[in-house]
Amino acid sequence: MKSTTKRAAAAVLGAALTAATVASGAATAAVAAPAAATAQRANAGKHVLLLSVDGLHQSDLDWYVRTHPASALAALVGHGTSYTNAQTPIPSDSFPGMVAQVTGGNPGTTGVYYDDTYNRALLPAGTTNCAGATPGAEVAFTEAADLNQNALDAGQGLAGLPNSILQMTGNAKSLLNPAALPVDPTTCKPVYPNQYLKVNTVFEVAKQAGLNTAWSDKHVAYDILSGPSGTGIDDLFAPEINSDSSIAGYSGDWTTDNAATQQYDTYKVQAVLNEIAGKGHSGTQSVGEPGIFGMNFQTVSTAQKLPASDGLAGGYLADGVTPGPLLTRALDYINTEVGQMTAAIAKTPDAKKTTVILSAKHGQSPTDSASLKRVDDGPIIDGLNAAWQAAGHTGNLVAFSTDDDVMQLWLTQHTQAAADFAKQYLLSHSAAGNNVAGSPLTVQNSGLATVYAGSQVADFFHTAASDSRIPDIFGIVQHGVVYTGGKGKIAEHGGADPQDRHVPIVVSQGSDSGASTVSSTVETTQIAPTILRELGLNVNALQAVQIEGTKVLPQH
Repeated sequence: MKSTTKRAAAAVLGAALTAATVASGAATAAVAAPAAATAQRANAGKHVLLLSVDGLHQSDLDWYVRTHPASALAALVGHGTSYTNAQTPIPSDSFPGMVAQVTGGNPGTTGVYYDDTYNRALLPAGTTNCAGATPGAEVAFTEAADLNQNALDAGQGLAGLPNSILQMTGNAKSLLNPAALPVDPTTCKPVYPNQYLKVNTVFEVAKQAGLNTAWSDKHVAYDILSGPSGTGIDDLFAPEINSDSSIAGYSGDWTTDNAATQQYDTYKVQAVLNEIAGKGHSGTQSVGEPGIFGMNFQTVSTAQKLPASDGLAGGYLADGVTPGPLLTRALDYINTEVGQMTAAIAKTPDAKKTTVILSAKHGQSPTDSASLKRVDDGPIIDGLNAAWQAAGHTGNLVAFSTDDDVMQLWLTQHTQAAADFAKQYLLSHSAAGNNVAGSPLTVQNSGLATVYAGSQVADFFHTAASDSRIPDIFGIVQHGVVYTGGKGKIAEHGGADPQDRHVPIVVSQGSDSGASTVSSTVETTQIAPTILRELGLNVNALQAVQIEGTKVLPQH
Protein backbone atom coordinates (compact mmCIF):
# COMPACT_ATOMS: atom_id res chain seq x y z
CA MET A 1 0.00 0.00 0.00
CA LYS A 2 1.25 3.48 -0.74
CA SER A 3 2.39 5.57 2.20
CA THR A 4 -0.53 7.27 3.92
CA THR A 5 -0.93 8.80 7.31
CA LYS A 6 -4.34 8.45 8.96
CA ARG A 7 -5.02 10.12 12.29
CA ALA A 8 -8.31 9.91 14.15
CA ALA A 9 -9.61 13.09 15.69
CA ALA A 10 -9.48 13.51 19.43
CA ALA A 11 -12.27 16.04 19.14
CA VAL A 12 -15.64 15.34 17.57
CA LEU A 13 -17.09 17.33 14.74
CA GLY A 14 -19.26 20.30 15.67
CA ALA A 15 -23.03 20.19 15.66
CA ALA A 16 -23.12 22.14 12.42
CA LEU A 17 -21.68 19.15 10.57
CA THR A 18 -24.82 17.08 10.45
CA ALA A 19 -26.03 14.77 7.76
CA ALA A 20 -28.75 17.30 6.99
CA THR A 21 -26.29 19.95 5.86
CA VAL A 22 -23.98 17.89 3.65
CA ALA A 23 -24.41 15.19 1.04
CA SER A 24 -24.71 11.71 2.50
CA GLY A 25 -22.03 10.19 0.26
CA ALA A 26 -24.38 7.62 -1.30
CA ALA A 27 -24.54 7.80 -5.07
CA THR A 28 -26.90 10.31 -6.61
CA ALA A 29 -27.45 10.69 -10.34
CA ALA A 30 -26.61 14.32 -11.08
CA VAL A 31 -27.89 14.02 -14.63
CA ALA A 32 -30.24 11.35 -15.93
CA ALA A 33 -28.88 9.26 -18.77
CA PRO A 34 -30.73 9.96 -22.02
CA ALA A 35 -33.52 7.49 -22.64
CA ALA A 36 -32.24 6.87 -26.16
CA ALA A 37 -28.98 5.54 -24.75
CA THR A 38 -30.78 2.76 -22.91
CA ALA A 39 -32.20 1.23 -26.06
CA GLN A 40 -29.16 1.83 -28.23
CA ARG A 41 -27.26 -1.20 -29.49
CA ALA A 42 -23.52 -1.32 -30.01
CA ASN A 43 -21.86 -1.86 -33.37
CA ALA A 44 -21.70 -5.59 -34.01
CA GLY A 45 -18.36 -7.19 -33.24
CA LYS A 46 -16.73 -4.05 -31.79
CA HIS A 47 -14.50 -4.41 -28.73
CA VAL A 48 -12.33 -2.08 -26.64
CA LEU A 49 -9.42 -3.37 -24.58
CA LEU A 50 -8.30 -0.73 -22.04
CA LEU A 51 -4.86 -1.15 -20.47
CA SER A 52 -3.54 1.02 -17.66
CA VAL A 53 0.19 0.75 -17.00
CA ASP A 54 0.40 2.51 -13.67
CA GLY A 55 3.42 4.80 -13.36
CA LEU A 56 4.06 4.90 -17.11
CA HIS A 57 5.13 8.33 -18.31
CA GLN A 58 4.90 9.50 -21.89
CA SER A 59 8.70 9.80 -21.76
CA ASP A 60 8.96 6.10 -20.78
CA LEU A 61 6.91 5.02 -23.77
CA ASP A 62 8.85 7.34 -26.07
CA TRP A 63 12.14 5.91 -24.84
CA TYR A 64 11.01 2.32 -25.20
CA VAL A 65 9.63 2.72 -28.71
CA ARG A 66 12.73 4.59 -29.81
CA THR A 67 15.13 1.97 -28.42
CA HIS A 68 12.95 -1.05 -29.31
CA PRO A 69 11.52 -0.24 -32.76
CA ALA A 70 10.48 -3.85 -33.39
CA SER A 71 8.65 -4.21 -30.08
CA ALA A 72 4.97 -4.85 -29.45
CA LEU A 73 4.64 -1.41 -27.88
CA ALA A 74 6.19 0.15 -30.98
CA ALA A 75 3.71 -1.78 -33.11
CA LEU A 76 0.83 -0.54 -30.97
CA VAL A 77 2.01 3.04 -31.43
CA GLY A 78 2.67 2.39 -35.11
CA HIS A 79 -0.92 1.37 -35.72
CA GLY A 80 -2.61 4.01 -33.62
CA THR A 81 -2.99 7.60 -32.55
CA SER A 82 -0.62 8.78 -29.84
CA TYR A 83 -1.66 11.68 -27.61
CA THR A 84 1.71 12.89 -26.40
CA ASN A 85 0.50 15.62 -24.06
CA ALA A 86 -2.09 13.76 -21.99
CA GLN A 87 -2.77 14.70 -18.38
CA THR A 88 -4.40 12.80 -15.54
CA PRO A 89 -6.79 14.46 -13.10
CA ILE A 90 -5.60 16.01 -9.85
CA PRO A 91 -4.99 14.30 -7.50
CA SER A 92 -3.11 11.88 -9.74
CA ASP A 93 -3.88 8.76 -7.76
CA SER A 94 -5.12 5.31 -8.71
CA PHE A 95 -8.77 5.65 -7.69
CA PRO A 96 -9.58 9.05 -9.22
CA GLY A 97 -7.32 8.21 -12.16
CA MET A 98 -9.15 5.00 -13.07
CA VAL A 99 -12.58 6.44 -12.34
CA ALA A 100 -11.78 9.32 -14.70
CA GLN A 101 -11.00 6.94 -17.56
CA VAL A 102 -14.34 5.16 -17.31
CA THR A 103 -16.64 8.05 -16.37
CA GLY A 104 -15.19 11.06 -18.18
CA GLY A 105 -15.23 13.05 -14.95
CA ASN A 106 -12.87 14.77 -12.55
CA PRO A 107 -13.12 14.34 -8.76
CA GLY A 108 -15.47 17.28 -8.25
CA THR A 109 -17.96 15.50 -10.51
CA THR A 110 -17.37 11.86 -9.58
CA GLY A 111 -16.99 12.48 -5.84
CA VAL A 112 -13.85 10.33 -5.82
CA TYR A 113 -10.82 12.24 -4.54
CA TYR A 114 -8.61 9.33 -3.42
CA ASP A 115 -8.95 5.70 -2.40
CA ASP A 116 -8.58 6.50 1.30
CA THR A 117 -10.45 9.65 2.34
CA TYR A 118 -12.80 11.11 4.91
CA ASN A 119 -16.46 12.06 4.66
CA ARG A 120 -17.97 14.54 7.08
CA ALA A 121 -21.51 13.20 6.49
CA LEU A 122 -21.07 9.44 6.83
CA LEU A 123 -20.76 7.42 10.02
CA PRO A 124 -17.76 5.29 10.95
CA ALA A 125 -17.52 1.69 9.78
CA GLY A 126 -19.23 -0.69 12.15
CA THR A 127 -21.88 1.79 13.31
CA THR A 128 -25.12 -0.08 13.99
CA ASN A 129 -27.02 2.47 16.08
CA CYS A 130 -27.25 5.51 13.84
CA ALA A 131 -29.76 7.55 15.81
CA GLY A 132 -27.89 10.52 17.22
CA ALA A 133 -24.50 9.24 16.00
CA THR A 134 -21.94 11.94 15.18
CA PRO A 135 -21.03 12.05 11.50
CA GLY A 136 -17.47 11.91 10.24
CA ALA A 137 -15.85 8.74 8.89
CA GLU A 138 -12.86 7.34 7.06
CA VAL A 139 -13.78 6.00 3.63
CA ALA A 140 -11.15 3.32 2.99
CA PHE A 141 -11.72 1.73 -0.41
CA THR A 142 -8.36 -0.02 -0.20
CA GLU A 143 -7.29 -3.49 0.86
CA ALA A 144 -8.77 -2.58 4.25
CA ALA A 145 -12.23 -3.16 2.74
CA ASP A 146 -11.49 -6.83 1.93
CA LEU A 147 -12.93 -9.74 3.88
CA ASN A 148 -9.27 -10.70 4.41
CA GLN A 149 -6.70 -8.18 3.22
CA ASN A 150 -3.85 -10.63 3.78
CA ALA A 151 -5.26 -13.17 1.30
CA LEU A 152 -4.64 -12.99 -2.44
CA ASP A 153 -8.27 -13.96 -3.01
CA ALA A 154 -9.38 -11.18 -0.59
CA GLY A 155 -10.90 -13.74 1.74
CA GLN A 156 -12.79 -16.06 -0.61
CA GLY A 157 -10.99 -19.04 0.92
CA LEU A 158 -9.59 -20.74 -2.18
CA ALA A 159 -7.34 -23.73 -1.66
CA GLY A 160 -4.03 -23.99 -3.49
CA LEU A 161 -3.19 -20.30 -3.74
CA PRO A 162 -1.55 -18.65 -5.57
CA ASN A 163 -1.86 -21.16 -8.42
CA SER A 164 -5.63 -21.34 -8.01
CA ILE A 165 -6.20 -17.58 -8.12
CA LEU A 166 -7.96 -17.63 -11.50
CA GLN A 167 -10.76 -19.48 -9.72
CA MET A 168 -11.43 -16.29 -7.74
CA THR A 169 -14.99 -15.07 -8.13
CA GLY A 170 -15.84 -12.37 -10.63
CA ASN A 171 -18.35 -11.00 -8.12
CA ALA A 172 -15.87 -8.74 -6.33
CA LYS A 173 -18.58 -7.07 -4.26
CA SER A 174 -19.13 -10.34 -2.41
CA LEU A 175 -15.56 -10.10 -1.04
CA LEU A 176 -16.04 -6.66 0.51
CA ASN A 177 -16.40 -6.61 4.27
CA PRO A 178 -19.55 -4.64 5.18
CA ALA A 179 -18.16 -3.98 8.65
CA ALA A 180 -15.19 -2.14 7.10
CA LEU A 181 -17.34 0.26 5.06
CA PRO A 182 -18.64 3.67 6.15
CA VAL A 183 -22.30 3.87 7.07
CA ASP A 184 -25.05 6.04 5.58
CA PRO A 185 -26.78 7.81 8.49
CA THR A 186 -30.11 7.83 6.66
CA THR A 187 -30.34 4.10 5.98
CA CYS A 188 -27.88 2.96 8.68
CA LYS A 189 -26.39 0.62 6.07
CA PRO A 190 -22.83 0.31 4.74
CA VAL A 191 -21.95 2.42 1.71
CA TYR A 192 -20.37 0.20 -0.95
CA PRO A 193 -17.83 1.64 -3.40
CA ASN A 194 -20.24 1.59 -6.36
CA GLN A 195 -22.81 3.49 -4.28
CA TYR A 196 -20.24 6.15 -3.48
CA LEU A 197 -19.68 7.03 -7.14
CA LYS A 198 -21.88 9.96 -8.20
CA VAL A 199 -22.02 9.28 -11.95
CA ASN A 200 -22.33 6.29 -14.28
CA THR A 201 -19.54 4.46 -16.11
CA VAL A 202 -18.84 3.17 -19.61
CA PHE A 203 -19.45 -0.34 -18.29
CA GLU A 204 -23.02 0.57 -17.40
CA VAL A 205 -23.63 2.16 -20.80
CA ALA A 206 -22.21 -0.94 -22.48
CA LYS A 207 -24.51 -3.17 -20.43
CA GLN A 208 -27.50 -1.08 -21.50
CA ALA A 209 -26.44 -1.75 -25.08
CA GLY A 210 -26.34 -5.50 -24.52
CA LEU A 211 -22.57 -5.96 -24.27
CA ASN A 212 -20.61 -8.17 -21.91
CA THR A 213 -18.08 -6.38 -19.72
CA ALA A 214 -15.01 -7.38 -17.70
CA TRP A 215 -12.21 -5.73 -15.75
CA SER A 216 -9.22 -6.73 -13.62
CA ASP A 217 -7.66 -4.57 -10.90
CA LYS A 218 -5.73 -4.62 -7.64
CA HIS A 219 -8.43 -4.45 -4.93
CA VAL A 220 -11.99 -5.74 -4.80
CA ALA A 221 -13.00 -2.14 -3.97
CA TYR A 222 -12.59 -1.47 -7.69
CA ASP A 223 -16.14 -2.69 -7.85
CA ILE A 224 -16.69 1.08 -7.82
CA LEU A 225 -16.24 0.86 -11.61
CA SER A 226 -19.50 -1.09 -11.82
CA GLY A 227 -21.15 2.29 -11.25
CA PRO A 228 -24.11 3.38 -9.14
CA SER A 229 -26.27 0.58 -10.56
CA GLY A 230 -23.77 -1.97 -9.27
CA THR A 231 -24.26 -4.04 -12.43
CA GLY A 232 -21.85 -2.47 -14.91
CA ILE A 233 -19.15 -5.14 -14.79
CA ASP A 234 -20.09 -8.76 -15.43
CA ASP A 235 -16.70 -10.18 -14.45
CA LEU A 236 -14.43 -8.26 -12.07
CA PHE A 237 -11.23 -10.20 -11.29
CA ALA A 238 -9.47 -8.37 -8.47
CA PRO A 239 -6.78 -10.34 -6.62
CA GLU A 240 -5.45 -8.37 -3.65
CA ILE A 241 -2.06 -6.85 -4.44
CA ASN A 242 -1.33 -5.88 -0.84
CA SER A 243 -1.85 -9.41 0.43
CA ASP A 244 0.83 -11.70 1.82
CA SER A 245 3.06 -12.85 -1.03
CA SER A 246 4.83 -15.49 1.05
CA ILE A 247 2.54 -18.09 -0.52
CA ALA A 248 4.62 -17.55 -3.66
CA GLY A 249 7.95 -17.49 -1.83
CA TYR A 250 8.36 -13.73 -1.42
CA SER A 251 8.51 -11.60 1.70
CA GLY A 252 5.98 -8.85 2.33
CA ASP A 253 3.17 -8.03 -0.07
CA TRP A 254 3.26 -8.25 -3.87
CA THR A 255 4.53 -4.67 -4.20
CA THR A 256 7.66 -5.07 -2.08
CA ASP A 257 9.50 -7.14 -4.70
CA ASN A 258 9.30 -6.32 -8.39
CA ALA A 259 9.45 -9.97 -9.44
CA ALA A 260 6.47 -10.59 -7.17
CA THR A 261 4.63 -7.71 -8.80
CA GLN A 262 5.30 -9.24 -12.23
CA GLN A 263 3.93 -12.57 -11.04
CA TYR A 264 0.86 -10.83 -9.67
CA ASP A 265 0.29 -8.91 -12.93
CA THR A 266 0.64 -12.13 -14.90
CA TYR A 267 -2.46 -13.54 -13.22
CA LYS A 268 -4.44 -10.60 -14.55
CA VAL A 269 -2.87 -10.93 -17.99
CA GLN A 270 -4.02 -14.54 -18.15
CA ALA A 271 -7.51 -13.40 -17.19
CA VAL A 272 -7.51 -10.96 -20.13
CA LEU A 273 -6.17 -13.61 -22.51
CA ASN A 274 -9.00 -15.89 -21.43
CA GLU A 275 -11.48 -13.09 -22.10
CA ILE A 276 -10.03 -12.42 -25.56
CA ALA A 277 -10.70 -16.11 -26.24
CA GLY A 278 -14.35 -15.58 -25.32
CA LYS A 279 -14.09 -17.13 -21.86
CA GLY A 280 -14.64 -15.74 -18.39
CA HIS A 281 -11.51 -14.67 -16.51
CA SER A 282 -11.01 -18.21 -15.19
CA GLY A 283 -11.02 -19.67 -18.69
CA THR A 284 -13.67 -22.23 -17.78
CA GLN A 285 -16.87 -20.70 -19.17
CA SER A 286 -17.72 -19.49 -22.68
CA VAL A 287 -19.31 -16.05 -22.41
CA GLY A 288 -18.06 -14.29 -25.55
CA GLU A 289 -15.39 -11.62 -25.86
CA PRO A 290 -16.44 -8.59 -23.82
CA GLY A 291 -17.38 -5.31 -25.47
CA ILE A 292 -15.28 -3.45 -22.91
CA PHE A 293 -12.58 -5.13 -20.84
CA GLY A 294 -9.03 -4.70 -19.63
CA MET A 295 -6.70 -4.45 -16.65
CA ASN A 296 -4.14 -2.38 -14.86
CA PHE A 297 -0.44 -3.23 -14.50
CA GLN A 298 1.55 -2.52 -11.33
CA THR A 299 5.00 -3.72 -12.43
CA VAL A 300 6.26 -0.39 -13.76
CA SER A 301 5.03 1.42 -10.66
CA THR A 302 6.97 -0.74 -8.21
CA ALA A 303 10.08 -0.62 -10.41
CA GLN A 304 9.94 3.17 -10.15
CA LYS A 305 9.31 3.27 -6.40
CA LEU A 306 11.62 0.57 -5.04
CA PRO A 307 15.22 1.68 -4.44
CA ALA A 308 16.32 -1.80 -5.51
CA SER A 309 14.79 -5.23 -6.10
CA ASP A 310 16.07 -8.57 -7.32
CA GLY A 311 19.62 -7.22 -7.34
CA LEU A 312 18.71 -4.36 -9.69
CA ALA A 313 18.58 -0.63 -8.95
CA GLY A 314 15.12 0.90 -9.21
CA GLY A 315 14.04 4.13 -10.82
CA TYR A 316 15.95 6.06 -13.45
CA LEU A 317 19.57 6.78 -14.31
CA ALA A 318 21.16 10.04 -13.23
CA ASP A 319 19.59 11.96 -16.12
CA GLY A 320 16.13 11.33 -14.66
CA VAL A 321 14.88 10.18 -18.07
CA THR A 322 16.58 6.90 -18.95
CA PRO A 323 15.06 3.91 -17.15
CA GLY A 324 17.47 2.10 -14.85
CA PRO A 325 17.98 -1.68 -14.92
CA LEU A 326 14.91 -2.62 -12.84
CA LEU A 327 12.60 -0.29 -14.71
CA THR A 328 14.00 -1.45 -18.05
CA ARG A 329 13.19 -5.02 -17.08
CA ALA A 330 9.70 -3.93 -16.06
CA LEU A 331 9.12 -2.21 -19.39
CA ASP A 332 10.34 -5.33 -21.20
CA TYR A 333 7.78 -7.30 -19.20
CA ILE A 334 4.96 -4.92 -20.15
CA ASN A 335 6.01 -5.15 -23.78
CA THR A 336 5.90 -8.95 -23.68
CA GLU A 337 2.50 -9.07 -22.02
CA VAL A 338 0.95 -6.46 -24.31
CA GLY A 339 2.41 -8.42 -27.21
CA GLN A 340 0.65 -11.56 -25.98
CA MET A 341 -2.66 -9.72 -25.89
CA THR A 342 -2.34 -8.11 -29.31
CA ALA A 343 -1.25 -11.45 -30.81
CA ALA A 344 -4.30 -13.11 -29.27
CA ILE A 345 -6.57 -10.38 -30.63
CA ALA A 346 -5.07 -10.83 -34.09
CA LYS A 347 -6.34 -14.43 -34.08
CA THR A 348 -9.94 -13.48 -33.34
CA PRO A 349 -12.61 -12.96 -36.02
CA ASP A 350 -13.14 -9.41 -34.73
CA ALA A 351 -9.48 -8.43 -34.77
CA LYS A 352 -10.01 -5.45 -37.07
CA LYS A 353 -12.95 -4.31 -34.96
CA THR A 354 -10.98 -4.29 -31.72
CA THR A 355 -9.50 -1.07 -30.36
CA VAL A 356 -6.68 -1.17 -27.82
CA ILE A 357 -6.30 1.89 -25.58
CA LEU A 358 -3.09 2.18 -23.57
CA SER A 359 -2.75 4.74 -20.79
CA ALA A 360 -2.02 5.03 -17.04
CA LYS A 361 -3.96 5.95 -13.94
CA HIS A 362 -0.98 8.05 -12.84
CA GLY A 363 2.71 8.68 -13.36
CA GLN A 364 5.31 8.92 -10.60
CA SER A 365 7.73 11.52 -9.25
CA PRO A 366 10.50 12.38 -8.93
CA THR A 367 12.23 10.63 -11.81
CA ASP A 368 15.49 12.35 -10.85
CA SER A 369 16.40 10.73 -7.55
CA ALA A 370 18.76 13.61 -6.72
CA SER A 371 15.67 15.75 -6.12
CA LEU A 372 14.05 13.23 -3.74
CA LYS A 373 13.11 14.59 -0.32
CA ARG A 374 11.50 11.97 1.93
CA VAL A 375 9.59 13.71 4.72
CA ASP A 376 7.79 12.12 7.66
CA ASP A 377 4.39 13.82 7.80
CA GLY A 378 3.65 12.51 11.30
CA PRO A 379 5.64 15.23 13.11
CA ILE A 380 4.09 17.86 10.83
CA ILE A 381 0.58 16.85 11.88
CA ASP A 382 1.62 16.52 15.52
CA GLY A 383 3.03 20.04 15.39
CA LEU A 384 -0.12 21.40 13.80
CA ASN A 385 -2.30 19.79 16.48
CA ALA A 386 -0.04 21.13 19.24
CA ALA A 387 -0.19 24.63 17.79
CA TRP A 388 -3.99 24.42 17.65
CA GLN A 389 -4.17 23.45 21.31
CA ALA A 390 -1.63 26.14 22.27
CA ALA A 391 -3.96 28.67 20.65
CA GLY A 392 -6.59 27.75 23.23
CA HIS A 393 -8.55 25.03 21.44
CA THR A 394 -9.50 21.66 22.85
CA GLY A 395 -8.44 18.46 21.13
CA ASN A 396 -6.70 17.92 17.81
CA LEU A 397 -7.34 19.92 14.67
CA VAL A 398 -6.62 17.11 12.19
CA ALA A 399 -9.32 14.48 11.90
CA PHE A 400 -7.74 12.54 9.04
CA SER A 401 -4.94 12.84 6.52
CA THR A 402 -3.80 11.14 3.36
CA ASP A 403 -0.33 12.19 2.28
CA ASP A 404 1.80 10.72 -0.53
CA ASP A 405 3.32 13.39 -2.78
CA VAL A 406 0.30 15.47 -1.86
CA MET A 407 -1.08 16.61 1.49
CA GLN A 408 -4.79 16.25 2.18
CA LEU A 409 -6.13 17.13 5.62
CA TRP A 410 -9.68 16.84 6.91
CA LEU A 411 -10.14 18.95 10.05
CA THR A 412 -12.29 18.50 13.13
CA GLN A 413 -13.53 22.06 12.61
CA HIS A 414 -14.92 22.52 9.10
CA THR A 415 -14.56 26.30 9.09
CA GLN A 416 -12.58 28.74 7.02
CA ALA A 417 -10.87 30.00 10.18
CA ALA A 418 -9.63 26.53 11.08
CA ALA A 419 -8.45 25.89 7.53
CA ASP A 420 -6.64 29.23 7.43
CA PHE A 421 -4.96 28.39 10.75
CA ALA A 422 -3.71 25.10 9.31
CA LYS A 423 -2.51 26.76 6.11
CA GLN A 424 -0.59 29.44 8.02
CA TYR A 425 1.09 26.83 10.20
CA LEU A 426 2.08 24.59 7.30
CA LEU A 427 3.59 27.44 5.31
CA SER A 428 5.58 28.84 8.23
CA HIS A 429 7.26 25.70 9.59
CA SER A 430 10.12 23.58 8.31
CA ALA A 431 10.19 19.79 8.40
CA ALA A 432 12.90 17.16 8.64
CA GLY A 433 13.54 14.61 5.95
CA ASN A 434 16.20 12.62 4.15
CA ASN A 435 17.54 12.36 0.62
CA VAL A 436 17.98 9.35 -1.65
CA ALA A 437 21.15 8.38 0.22
CA GLY A 438 19.35 8.62 3.56
CA SER A 439 21.22 11.75 4.63
CA PRO A 440 19.21 14.28 6.66
CA LEU A 441 17.77 17.42 5.12
CA THR A 442 15.27 20.12 5.95
CA VAL A 443 12.39 21.34 3.79
CA GLN A 444 10.73 24.70 4.20
CA ASN A 445 6.96 25.26 4.36
CA SER A 446 6.33 21.67 5.45
CA GLY A 447 7.50 20.60 1.98
CA LEU A 448 4.61 22.39 0.30
CA ALA A 449 4.66 24.72 -2.69
CA THR A 450 0.97 25.70 -2.66
CA VAL A 451 -1.75 25.24 -0.07
CA TYR A 452 -5.47 25.53 -0.73
CA ALA A 453 -7.60 26.01 2.36
CA GLY A 454 -11.34 25.82 2.96
CA SER A 455 -13.30 27.46 0.17
CA GLN A 456 -10.14 27.52 -1.95
CA VAL A 457 -10.25 23.71 -2.04
CA ALA A 458 -13.85 23.77 -3.26
CA ASP A 459 -12.93 26.28 -5.95
CA PHE A 460 -9.94 24.17 -6.99
CA PHE A 461 -12.12 21.10 -7.49
CA HIS A 462 -15.05 23.04 -8.97
CA THR A 463 -17.44 21.84 -6.30
CA ALA A 464 -19.47 23.33 -3.48
CA ALA A 465 -17.88 24.27 -0.16
CA SER A 466 -20.55 22.07 1.45
CA ASP A 467 -19.18 18.98 -0.35
CA SER A 468 -18.77 16.52 2.52
CA ARG A 469 -15.94 14.71 0.73
CA ILE A 470 -13.38 17.41 -0.04
CA PRO A 471 -10.41 17.95 2.28
CA ASP A 472 -10.11 21.19 4.26
CA ILE A 473 -6.47 21.44 3.19
CA PHE A 474 -5.14 20.41 -0.20
CA GLY A 475 -1.38 20.88 -0.39
CA ILE A 476 0.72 20.61 -3.55
CA VAL A 477 4.25 19.58 -2.66
CA GLN A 478 7.56 20.98 -3.73
CA HIS A 479 9.02 18.85 -6.51
CA GLY A 480 10.66 15.74 -5.11
CA VAL A 481 8.88 15.71 -1.75
CA VAL A 482 7.42 12.34 -0.78
CA TYR A 483 5.70 11.97 2.59
CA THR A 484 6.96 8.76 4.12
CA GLY A 485 8.38 7.82 7.48
CA GLY A 486 10.98 5.46 6.08
CA LYS A 487 13.54 5.06 3.31
CA GLY A 488 11.81 2.33 1.33
CA LYS A 489 10.76 4.33 -1.71
CA ILE A 490 12.34 6.73 -4.17
CA ALA A 491 9.18 7.96 -5.90
CA GLU A 492 5.47 8.28 -5.29
CA HIS A 493 2.27 9.57 -6.87
CA GLY A 494 -1.02 11.13 -5.85
CA GLY A 495 -0.41 14.82 -6.34
CA ALA A 496 -0.15 17.43 -9.04
CA ASP A 497 3.48 17.18 -10.13
CA PRO A 498 3.83 17.16 -13.95
CA GLN A 499 5.62 13.82 -13.63
CA ASP A 500 2.58 12.43 -11.79
CA ARG A 501 0.24 13.65 -14.50
CA HIS A 502 2.00 13.36 -17.89
CA VAL A 503 1.01 9.89 -19.03
CA PRO A 504 0.53 8.38 -22.50
CA ILE A 505 -2.69 7.72 -24.33
CA VAL A 506 -2.47 5.47 -27.38
CA VAL A 507 -5.59 4.48 -29.30
CA SER A 508 -4.71 1.64 -31.65
CA GLN A 509 -7.34 0.33 -34.06
CA GLY A 510 -6.45 -2.88 -35.79
CA SER A 511 -3.33 -3.91 -37.65
CA ASP A 512 -4.12 -2.00 -40.84
CA SER A 513 -4.29 1.53 -39.41
CA GLY A 514 -1.37 3.93 -39.65
CA ALA A 515 0.34 6.01 -36.99
CA SER A 516 -0.57 9.58 -36.12
CA THR A 517 0.38 11.93 -33.32
CA VAL A 518 -1.69 14.55 -31.54
CA SER A 519 0.42 16.97 -29.52
CA SER A 520 -2.34 19.20 -28.20
CA THR A 521 -3.22 18.86 -24.52
CA VAL A 522 -5.83 16.22 -23.73
CA GLU A 523 -7.04 14.60 -20.52
CA THR A 524 -7.45 10.98 -19.54
CA THR A 525 -11.11 11.76 -18.82
CA GLN A 526 -11.50 11.83 -22.61
CA ILE A 527 -10.86 8.10 -22.76
CA ALA A 528 -14.39 7.38 -21.53
CA PRO A 529 -16.35 9.06 -24.34
CA THR A 530 -13.78 7.74 -26.83
CA ILE A 531 -14.54 4.18 -25.70
CA LEU A 532 -18.23 4.74 -26.36
CA ARG A 533 -17.53 6.33 -29.74
CA GLU A 534 -15.44 3.31 -30.71
CA LEU A 535 -18.38 1.07 -29.83
CA GLY A 536 -20.83 3.24 -31.72
CA LEU A 537 -22.61 4.32 -28.54
CA ASN A 538 -23.91 7.73 -27.48
CA VAL A 539 -21.14 9.54 -25.58
CA ASN A 540 -23.75 11.70 -23.85
CA ALA A 541 -25.05 8.62 -22.07
CA LEU A 542 -22.25 9.37 -19.59
CA GLN A 543 -23.44 11.77 -16.91
CA ALA A 544 -19.95 13.21 -16.33
CA VAL A 545 -19.64 13.96 -20.05
CA GLN A 546 -22.82 16.00 -19.82
CA ILE A 547 -21.73 17.78 -16.65
CA GLU A 548 -18.18 18.64 -17.74
CA GLY A 549 -18.58 18.69 -21.50
CA THR A 550 -15.85 16.06 -21.85
CA LYS A 551 -14.87 15.64 -25.49
CA VAL A 552 -13.95 12.55 -27.46
CA LEU A 553 -10.21 12.44 -28.12
CA PRO A 554 -9.31 14.34 -31.32
CA GLN A 555 -9.40 12.26 -34.52
CA HIS A 556 -11.87 9.83 -32.92
